[in-house]
Amino acid sequence: MTETTPGFDTRAIHAGQGPDAATGAVNVPIHQSSTFAQDGIGGLRGGYEYGRAGNPTRTALQEQLAAIEGAKHAFSFASGLAAEDALLRALLKPEDRIVIGNDVYGGTYRLIDRVLGPWGVRHQVVDMSDLAAVEETVTGGPTALVWVETPSNPRMTISDIAAVAEIAHRAGARLVVDNTFASPYLQNPLALGADIVVHSTTKYIGGHSDVIGGAVMLDDDAAAEKIGFMQFAAGAVSAPWTPSSPRAGSRPSACAWNATLRAPRRLPSGCRAARACRPCTTRGSPTIPGTSSLPPRCAASVGCSRCPSPVGPRPPARWPSPPACSPSPSRSAGWSRW
Repeated sequence: MTETTPGFDTRAIHAGQGPDAATGAVNVPIHQSSTFAQDGIGGLRGGYEYGRAGNPTRTALQEQLAAIEGAKHAFSFASGLAAEDALLRALLKPEDRIVIGNDVYGGTYRLIDRVLGPWGVRHQVVDMSDLAAVEETVTGGPTALVWVETPSNPRMTISDIAAVAEIAHRAGARLVVDNTFASPYLQNPLALGADIVVHSTTKYIGGHSDVIGGAVMLDDDAAAEKIGFMQFAAGAVSAPWTPSSPRAGSRPSACAWNATLRAPRRLPSGCRAARACRPCTTRGSPTIPGTSSLPPRCAASVGCSRCPSPVGPRPPARWPSPPACSPSPSRSAGWSRW
């Protein structure tokens, strides 16, 4: 029987998602550990020692990203710009020159111009859709990287990846393609001659709603080793359970409790308790409404004469009790002064 390459849908569903060897679970668990036990000095289990260096959940994500982009290596990051920063610092040195499109994402230009510029990296801008101009610019001096974003953000300019790759390689430069807007479903730059692909996974891969992340994909082993070292050494990744992870959301945030107090249906609109607990992302939220465990100076525990009840409705019993609330008055107008 002739083996066939799995289609995109199959790779998107199954790559990096093999059943757990110990339990048979078909969903990859979220490993919330920052450290991993070792069987003696250097005796790593599965190659994991510290969350910044590696995590089984992140490994599954990176394997899936590599599969859908058709790459040998993939590295995930806390944001698209974190991915770009690690890539550029891993492969460039002071006095290197990078040729970039005149319509790249503004954050990319800012990173190259205002962060790497003072470090000594030079850049030149060109219209990547004009191949004659691209060749003239790339061959006009030693070039380390050519950076193409196609379709570009925000003008959706289209560049010929294969043609630009040929120009870059003749000049001894690597071609980096920002494939964020097309996504791996519609375009695979590595198959067209690109050396490296970057993504803001915040956008099309992540749904552009509740995920912040970035990724770098490539086939070159030597370059991958440098990027992987930068990912580890600079701490450019996020824990797999934070809002910057594609797997976030399964761990209830303490601020989910705000929904019960921010707009309780049975409290008058002017009640202090109805205004009390606005989202407090750094200090937590009140405990279960209707109990006596609210902080004594919390506005929600005071209520007012217009309220039939000092606090809002009780949340579902299946939710665990979150930590006690102690937000700063400056972060939430509803709290009384301390």
